[in-house]
Amino acid sequence: MHPYVPILALGVLAALFVLGSITVSALVGPKRYNRAKLDSYECGIEPTPQPVGGGRFPVKYYITAMLFIVFDIEIVFLYPWAVAFDQMALFGLIEMVIFIVTVFIAYSYVWRRGGLEWD
Repeated sequence: MHPYVPILALGVLAALFVLGSITVSALVGPKRYNRAKLDSYECGIEPTPQPVGGGRFPVKYYITAMLFIVFDIEIVFLYPWAVAFDQMALFGLIEMVIFIVTVFIAYSYVWRRGGLEWD
């Protein structure tokens, strides 16, 4: 537990800073509310009424987010491999080549299907 004390202390310090900032802003900040302040702001344009469900959201955003997560997870697997490369020797190299080839196949499939084009 001894090596984790500085990390724990930093986490507690960050939490105290956040709670303190929120508390001080609530106590010191102005309390003059009016309709203009409570209304949503859309770059100076009058807000338009939204449908009940919030309207349709393009699926392209979700697909892009999922692709980002998949390729981000690839990086998460590559870091430990790079750190422990000497201990794994040839086995680690072969396994990582298989992993990268698999991810590259998925990447080329998405690229060919137009998943990376932003319209």
